[in-house]
Amino acid sequence: MITRLDEIVDAAVARGKKKMIVAYGQDTHSIGATDMAIKAGLVDVTLVGDPEEIKKSCEAEGVDINQYTIIAESDDVKAVEIAVKAVHNGEYDVLMKGVVPTDKYMRGILNKEWGLLPAGTTLSHITVLQIPAYHKLLIVSDVAVLPLPSLEQKKQIAKYLVQTANTLGIEEPKVALLAPSEQLLPKVVSSVEAAALSEMGQNGELAKALFQGPLALDVAIDPESVKIKKLTGPVAGDADCLLFPNIESGNVFFKACTKFGGAELAAMVAGPTAPCVLTSRGDTALTKKYSIALACLAAR
Repeated sequence: MITRLDEIVDAAVARGKKKMIVAYGQDTHSIGATDMAIKAGLVDVTLVGDPEEIKKSCEAEGVDINQYTIIAESDDVKAVEIAVKAVHNGEYDVLMKGVVPTDKYMRGILNKEWGLLPAGTTLSHITVLQIPAYHKLLIVSDVAVLPLPSLEQKKQIAKYLVQTANTLGIEEPKVALLAPSEQLLPKVVSSVEAAALSEMGQNGELAKALFQGPLALDVAIDPESVKIKKLTGPVAGDADCLLFPNIESGNVFFKACTKFGGAELAAMVAGPTAPCVLTSRGDTALTKKYSIALACLAAR
């Protein structure tokens, strides 16, 4: 079982290099992240973008341009189409966002003709956090894509959480279904839906995992809080996964963990037929490396 983010890198490298294509990968952010992944032995990389801009970024980062395969395309939307189609056709294992705006990147993934999302599937986002104050990796969703997931979408998110946990070697992960309180609050939608999901999980309708909800955050991750509140259950105080009721709670949680708690993370889009990396300029160098490694480990 993987217990630290650097072990994700080791496990991905052990599986062998993957082929990654970067949509509009011509900025210093893309060059720096991919160079790090290449040096770690994770990937061979193709950049789709303006060759002159790629050259400038490589020079600025002190990176050897010859380690890349380059597909010339100066238009960002066309660059996304080229990259997504190549993954769709099985030419590459992993897709990564370059300097193209996130909405254009997502539209490419969602394209009905050559995109990567199977019909009837929900597009979501998975984050794996290494928090100094927690005793193991914590897998959380959704912090970036779905503003207010429906019950049906939460069922999909629960499956993505379990799949990611399985990728990390956790055979029967503990999934906490979060709400404001561990008490069932009939007038609070997140509480009612957490209870419904918990029942589905316990009946084997979601995935092979232990589900419990509604749970407040404290009793999901803190054994002392569980003891004080005299709560019992298969997940309480020892969650592997957190399913947030909405994007506000998830996004604030993960940013608080990174900015106040010194957490590092790996993240990827969940749902597509191939792993899709979505990093931002504000991410640390380690986060970029870990995110590419997670995608490589999840690739078929």
